[in-house]
Amino acid sequence: MSPPVSAGALRCALDIRASLGECPVWSTAEQALYWADINAPSLNRFDPATGGNRVMPMPSSIGSFALRKRGGFIVALRDGLWLARPDGTLERRVVEAPYDPAHHRFNDGRCDPQGRFFAGTMNEKRDAPSAALYRIDTDFAITEIFANLTISNGLAWSPDGRTMYHADTPALTINAFDFDAASGMPSKGRVFARFEAETDRPDGASVDSEGCYWIAFYRGGRVVRLSPAGKMLASFPLPAKCPTMCAFGGADLKTLYVTSARQQRDAEELAHLPQSGGIFAMRVDVPGLPEPAFAG
Repeated sequence: MSPPVSAGALRCALDIRASLGECPVWSTAEQALYWADINAPSLNRFDPATGGNRVMPMPSSIGSFALRKRGGFIVALRDGLWLARPDGTLERRVVEAPYDPAHHRFNDGRCDPQGRFFAGTMNEKRDAPSAALYRIDTDFAITEIFANLTISNGLAWSPDGRTMYHADTPALTINAFDFDAASGMPSKGRVFARFEAETDRPDGASVDSEGCYWIAFYRGGRVVRLSPAGKMLASFPLPAKCPTMCAFGGADLKTLYVTSARQQRDAEELAHLPQSGGIFAMRVDVPGLPEPAFAG
């Protein structure tokens, strides 16, 4: 059994000590949390009812993934986008990597409310703004949405689907865009929230049913909740310096799950924060939204 989940305090629900835990996705049908470890490449299935975690190894870095309406997953690996069976077995590559995999990989990604998969990339050298955000349609056509990024992150949609959020982590800025559901294109970009501290690095995000935006601060050791106007409403620390992404789960979607990393942390920090790389959880008052599945 997993430890009990408290209200208002992020506590470790799975002490898995992942190198780079990312992309938590709640399956309402299975009442389970899927997540990825990018560096020890694997897709994982965590069952909070039993505390068990099933590891599905991947052949290369897995930046993100989404559940698929037909069953299984669409998976963003270093060499491109693949379809995978429910047990994680890769079936076929449907999109080749739109970058040089020697120093780029896929990063944050998720489906829009219409079931199209959006996946960003990152420049692992961080020496040039050569990353991008892409949209993968249900026929597997790929379209570049944004270019000139370093680390694409923070992707989420408002409850009505009319606003898309996106961040380029090193810029310490989250932008909001009008989103056209028919075309799948964002427009009229504006600053949603900007931060100043080097530790306030916006990573992965999720939006609750009131339209508030939850973002993990990589290196900041906390998750914050922002209003639809971008005002900070609350800050929640956790016992790991590098939270990576949030997701809502549980039968009522009122459990916030947060993945984290322990890569590149020194021994002193890990001795002080030994659960780094774990999955953390807390109960919240406002439920999240069901995660859309890939319709292709």
